Amino acid sequence: MKLLFKQRLFSWFDSYDIYDEAGNTVYEVKGQLSWGHCLKIFDSAGTEVGTVKEQVFTLPPRFEMYLGSTYAGSISKEFSFFKPKYNIDCNGWHIEGDFFECDYSILAPDGRSVATISKQVLQWTDTYVIEVVEPQDALYTLMFVLAVDAEKCS
Repeated sequence: MKLLFKQRLFSWFDSYDIYDEAGNTVYEVKGQLSWGHCLKIFDSAGTEVGTVKEQVFTLPPRFEMYLGSTYAGSISKEFSFFKPKYNIDCNGWHIEGDFFECDYSILAPDGRSVATISKQVLQWTDTYVIEVVEPQDALYTLMFVLAVDAEKCS
């Protein structure tokens, strides 16, 4: 499954549209006023399906994930040199980025690929191409991309 993640050009708060390969909106993300980033994820029918919320004053940076209103886990950045690394504590996934922080791989505990994320350069807004191996992992992968993008802006 391939998704295109695009930040809206003119918005007071973080807001994004996520499209499938056919150009249909799959998810819409709306930022909310709060301490730190708070990003609400809505499906194409307008139902809230998830939230990514930054925990302020934490080192390393940490984001909590919610499916609906249920806590699902957190994403935290590891201290590392040269290549960014993140952990997702709910499913054992590990994320590794390249030196330029444009390309990321999400790996399962057994080393198999869950998804790849590539940031598109020379765009007016933040734009990522997300390739997810299993469609059921798309929402968690989207939450990771939101957390990484928010962490870079903090």
